[in-house]
Amino acid sequence: MAKIIGKSRRRTTQACHRMAHHVNLHCNLFHRVSFLGRFIWDRIFLCSLGRPTPAPYLRLPLRSPPSTATLHGGSSLYGHPITTPCDSDSDLVNLKISLLGDCDIGKTSFVIKYVGDEQEKRSLQMKGLNLMDKTLSVQGARISFSIWDVAGDTGSLHQIPMACKDSVAILVMFDLTNRCTLNSVVGWYSKARKWNQTAIPILIGTKFDDFVRLPPDVQWTIVTQARAYARAMKATLFFSSSTHNINVNKIFKFIMAKLFNLPWKVERNLTLGEPTIDF
Repeated sequence: MAKIIGKSRRRTTQACHRMAHHVNLHCNLFHRVSFLGRFIWDRIFLCSLGRPTPAPYLRLPLRSPPSTATLHGGSSLYGHPITTPCDSDSDLVNLKISLLGDCDIGKTSFVIKYVGDEQEKRSLQMKGLNLMDKTLSVQGARISFSIWDVAGDTGSLHQIPMACKDSVAILVMFDLTNRCTLNSVVGWYSKARKWNQTAIPILIGTKFDDFVRLPPDVQWTIVTQARAYARAMKATLFFSSSTHNINVNKIFKFIMAKLFNLPWKVERNLTLGEPTIDF
């Protein structure tokens, strides 16, 4: 009788162990399935939200326009006045712009025309590099342009990586009256793209006021070559003049319109004898 009871207890114990084993298997499977389900759901949820905005400047941090004085010589930008910065930097959007091109083509004059003489006096000058800033207000948000002007000599090439990294736009410039500087723009563009693949490319011909004095056939040749280079660079082409402020402000308006998707579009101009705009 005792042997029978002992066998019965052992069978009962073995059955309990088998049942516990199956329960554990089911529990482990349940946890795995639950974890997998939560993982899949989390991925679906994240995908449904869309990709995050790649850069903070793609959406303006709108606020009420500050009650500040209009900048000296300022003008309306998309119907909003250009204003001086207020005390707080919490809503400031910093935009870095790079300028590249040969020596003596008017890059620095171009920047000074945009930022103003007073700001030029406060510029930071380094060996082979000149930094100037301009802060303005667009739709109630404060925009600060940090403009990095790289000297065009061979001794300044080491400044290109620092100047181009994190830039939102790269301005490759040439002298409209000097075809050698036009032939150099592809090289400058290639150097810039090694360090920045996403910046907006803009090709700018300077000294348009001198360019219009050239014979029409020479003008046509330069326009045709510049348009071909712009298409190869996938860049927008502007002819400009710092002396007469031709297309200087318009280029920076174009940059902001592209970055912030603002309701302002530049119009193409291919009329010979007028400042070319092509895209």
